[in-house]
Amino acid sequence: MSGCGDREMAMHALLDDELDALGTVALEEHMRGCATCRDEFDRLERLRGILSEPELRHRAPDALRERIMATPPPERTPAARTPNWRAWSGGAVGGAIAASLALLLGMPQLSEPGIADQLVDGHIRSLQSAHLIDVATSDRHVVKPWFNGRIDFAPQVVDLKPQGFPLVGGRLDVVDQKTVAVLVYRRRLHSINLFIRPAPAVASPFVRSLRQDSYNLVRWTSGGLEFWAVSDLGSDELEQFQKAFVRADKM
Repeated sequence: MSGCGDREMAMHALLDDELDALGTVALEEHMRGCATCRDEFDRLERLRGILSEPELRHRAPDALRERIMATPPPERTPAARTPNWRAWSGGAVGGAIAASLALLLGMPQLSEPGIADQLVDGHIRSLQSAHLIDVATSDRHVVKPWFNGRIDFAPQVVDLKPQGFPLVGGRLDVVDQKTVAVLVYRRRLHSINLFIRPAPAVASPFVRSLRQDSYNLVRWTSGGLEFWAVSDLGSDELEQFQKAFVRADKM
């Protein structure tokens, strides 16, 4: 970013038609008086135009397209009959069914219903309102104590600049009507919102990747806390971020 650093997110939101009216007016007014930001906005606009060129799209080979079109549709299965539970209730088959049901009912749930929607909404809202950061600094020794007294838990803050994910600050947000900590990291022109809260009792202890409304999410738990990384980065890079954070957290 060669312009004013605090305007970068607003520029991307404007290019994505995601900036509200007040934010648009404020940004356009700023760029009228700031040639550096105006040049940067023009550069980003040209870059988006280049990336949207049809020549960059890879067309499937004609042979592959013909094979797909020639593939017959799968046969429809006959309507399922009502199972005879008395015949299935005994022996090894009945035991297998009982074990499967016990395993299914005993598995912990990923998290509360709708949590992915809330996190994606929070991520988008932070970009649209230009409220990505409350405390803007790359110094983890400043970000970590900033949360003291604002939340009732202590989030771990790690510096991942050597791994290509520089810390840019932190803020507070709300998930399930409770205040949570958010660490903000950067990956090239992409922002990563890392939501942190006490781990709920129903959450699974395993890493889980999701995709929601064109955004990727990666979840994990550590030290009694639940972590959700949300970004428009590809899933591979977001999982790379998660692994880097876990390794740094253990050091």
